[in-house]
Amino acid sequence: MIDVLLPMLATPGTHVPPGDDWRHEVKWDGVRALATIDGAVTLASRNGNRITAAWPELVTAPTGLADTVLDGEIIALNERGIPDFRVLAERMHVRNTATVARLAQRIPATYMVFDVLRLRGEDLCGLPLEERRRRLADLDLSTSGWQVPPEYDDGAMLLEATRTQGLEGIVSKRIDSTYRPGERSHHWLKFAHRHRGTFVVGGWRPQTGSSDRLAAVLVGEVTPDGLRYRGRVGSGIGPKQSRSLTDALAPLGRVGSPFADEVPRADAEGTFWVDPVVVIDVDTHGLGYERLRQPSYQGMRSDVSVDDLADDLADNPGGH
Repeated sequence: MIDVLLPMLATPGTHVPPGDDWRHEVKWDGVRALATIDGAVTLASRNGNRITAAWPELVTAPTGLADTVLDGEIIALNERGIPDFRVLAERMHVRNTATVARLAQRIPATYMVFDVLRLRGEDLCGLPLEERRRRLADLDLSTSGWQVPPEYDDGAMLLEATRTQGLEGIVSKRIDSTYRPGERSHHWLKFAHRHRGTFVVGGWRPQTGSSDRLAAVLVGEVTPDGLRYRGRVGSGIGPKQSRSLTDALAPLGRVGSPFADEVPRADAEGTFWVDPVVVIDVDTHGLGYERLRQPSYQGMRSDVSVDDLADDLADNPGGH
């Protein structure tokens, strides 16, 4: 059995690097996953949790591969044909076999493979990206339904093209970069068009006139000074999202706010506090503000924990 590895992570970039030393890929709005092929296929999330049961359509092993580990992103398309994490969010937390099978038919996922860490027993992590991508291109993944997305020489062109097409952004990678499992590297740079952040839920508020219908959550950002309050998020929480959040938050009730700073009275009144465990994605307008501007709920992140956010902060103290 192959040990479960953690994926290498990219650092937020300030400008797309030019030149022949870099290659550029589409940044997929999905769920990062490592696929281990060792007789069967095992899928593991960004934090090492096994998520195979949620994606039955992705567990057909490619022909001729064994003792192999691949890195990629699980994606699903929205009604406009664009990869969208919100479409995946409905499937991420489901484990009932019948429900999973039904969702796999209605919301089929694709595994976009962009790196190979181990190939038929050979550890490739110490090889440069250029060689790993060459090995990956030689594989036949057609029997699994997986895909190998292209890479591009012109990062500026790709950034503009993804912006025009409504995609999330791009990732730029040095062609000589080795694969460093579990580390965040400046040899991989990410550029996102949308301002999306990952936050921790510290409380919830019911719908006006109701005592139990969740209508909004209070979220905070992991900082060196603790969980700092960033605002209330209600947009994007419809009946289905409300039920999922209610199920996740119900056992986490507590007395008193979990935030390190004071929550404004208007937000605190009527709020049910919870232990800061549940992690969600939020889209917002603008960056660098004390409070989120026009935030919109995007989904729960079972693949990211509060500890992961703290680790990311330690590795990248200047970014979110």
